[in-house]
Amino acid sequence: MDDRQAGDGTAGNDGASDPRHKAEPLEAADQPRAAGPAPSRDSHSSGTATASGRSGSTLQQSAAHKPALSDLLRDGPPVGPTRRGFWRSPLRGPWLTSVLGAVLLVGITLMFVTGLLSYAAYNPDLGANDKTPDRGWLGFYLFAWPTHPYWLYRLTQGVHVTLGIVLIPVLLAKLWSVIPKLFSWPPVKSAGHALERLSLLLLVGGVLFEFATGVLNIQLDYIFPGSFYPLHFYGAWIFIGAFVVHVAFRIPLMVRMLRSSRLREELRGPAKAGRKNPADPTDLVTPHPAAPTMSRRGALGMVGAGSLVLLVVTAGQSIGGALRSTALLAPRGQDPGPGPNGFQINKTAVSVGIRARDVGPAWRLVVRGPGREKVFTRDQVLAMPQHTAALPIACVEGWSTENQEWSGVRLMDLAALVGFTDAVPRVFVQSVQRAGSFRSTTLRGNQVSDPRSLLALRVNGADLSPDHGYPARIIVPANPGVHNTKWVTRLTFGENA
Repeated sequence: MDDRQAGDGTAGNDGASDPRHKAEPLEAADQPRAAGPAPSRDSHSSGTATASGRSGSTLQQSAAHKPALSDLLRDGPPVGPTRRGFWRSPLRGPWLTSVLGAVLLVGITLMFVTGLLSYAAYNPDLGANDKTPDRGWLGFYLFAWPTHPYWLYRLTQGVHVTLGIVLIPVLLAKLWSVIPKLFSWPPVKSAGHALERLSLLLLVGGVLFEFATGVLNIQLDYIFPGSFYPLHFYGAWIFIGAFVVHVAFRIPLMVRMLRSSRLREELRGPAKAGRKNPADPTDLVTPHPAAPTMSRRGALGMVGAGSLVLLVVTAGQSIGGALRSTALLAPRGQDPGPGPNGFQINKTAVSVGIRARDVGPAWRLVVRGPGREKVFTRDQVLAMPQHTAALPIACVEGWSTENQEWSGVRLMDLAALVGFTDAVPRVFVQSVQRAGSFRSTTLRGNQVSDPRSLLALRVNGADLSPDHGYPARIIVPANPGVHNTKWVTRLTFGENA
């Protein structure tokens, strides 16, 4: 994958036999100038400047010598990347671009769908959960997020994050393969071409923005301005709009190119030679190729190897088991500590400003309903009927835990204490956490009524640690980790919660 300026006359292994791309003469600006004096610009046969010519207006001369836009377009592209001969790699061509595009078409579509599901899992139409209050019709598809199966969010978000990481080498290779198109000349040829160019600008900018902010969020490096949630949400819709337009323009060509040379035949070919490109309607094949250093088979192998490495060092954080030790890109490292509380966390008690007196003996749980309020100490909550549930924690960053054995009071039983014995309403959950995002959340009625939804007091047979939410925390099946609120102090049940 080389754009070195190799000497002319090297045919390379791509496009050399295409009649459209036979050796072309150097463009006018690249040809050497003939020795000797330049021809006179004076039309008089004497070839000498007259006095009247010397006294001509400097302004008029400048205007006469200033090239018009039509002249620039007629004379061809200026020197540099706008000329096809500037890009010398013999690997570029419509077939390689189509293979990479087909992979991204499937991968990005799946990423977008799982991203929509992740957004729905946050139940953003429930007041306190909405981090994008101006979404308007962009939330047209939202639905009540289910609690069955209990591992649903672990699956969808694990796929979303892992696939996003794995596709990075494919994305970079695709951008490399089409970079000459970003410098095509003239910049705009027609109204249709202008629309395609605009979609390309939004497509490239959008995909780089989405991948960059996603990777930074996974590693908790919030160096971008503003909140991740609205930035990533609106960016995704802008990107997918440009993506759909681009696919509509390019999918017929992609299908035609993929049919022109079978992938199996290409991969079975020699490692150094590669096959020649079919006819090139995209102008990606260079007229002056450099000497080949690898085949398209080698290029695809390199991209595939990069994606495989990223899969190995990423997937274990959501799959778990033995692969967890290989998840080098997990955002919190690999050693959560020993004991019953020795599993991954998102935020520590210290990092969000939890003080000892907030969770000490003075802590109280306040349970509210319409016209009712009850206050309990932790010992009184422990004295209530206790239930257990084996549930994982899955976070938006893509990591998740294995099932942990939680024990505590069912949310539906707490709702009954303030008058809700039949239909179970939503609940507004508040934490003693004073700063930071998600210190409160709202759970739907279907989440409250699930018998596995608990106000957990213990995990794996031991009291919760401060970092896992002592004295009490929420645990709900298939719920995003940030909505399993820790350090809970108040539960308000009711339709207006």
